[in-house]
Amino acid sequence: MADLKFQPVCHDHKAFLEEASKRRGFNEAYEALEFKCGLASEMLAARTRAGLIQEAVATRMGTTKSAISRLESAGKHAPSVASLKRYAEAVGCTLKIELIPTDRKLRKNAKPDLHQDAA
Repeated sequence: MADLKFQPVCHDHKAFLEEASKRRGFNEAYEALEFKCGLASEMLAARTRAGLIQEAVATRMGTTKSAISRLESAGKHAPSVASLKRYAEAVGCTLKIELIPTDRKLRKNAKPDLHQDAA
């Protein structure tokens, strides 16, 4: 095997995040990006499961392929709930939006009994 001129750099992502999280504003920026990328990933997965291309989704929604491309990107565009609902229907899904408590103690009991009698 040939001698390597450069040695690979090991990257410990967990350690990187731990150190980076100490910087002001990092956590907020990371969480915002994580949300956008997660949403885009969910949309692409739904379209793939439906076996559709962007043009087909655009036709079903009555819009353009470029509009679908913007919806599926994790860029600056923030789609409306109405657009997300139309997209979900176009790819054969139902849109579900949840508000999840950030307090870990509350998360365990996040689903209240809405049918409980007020006694």
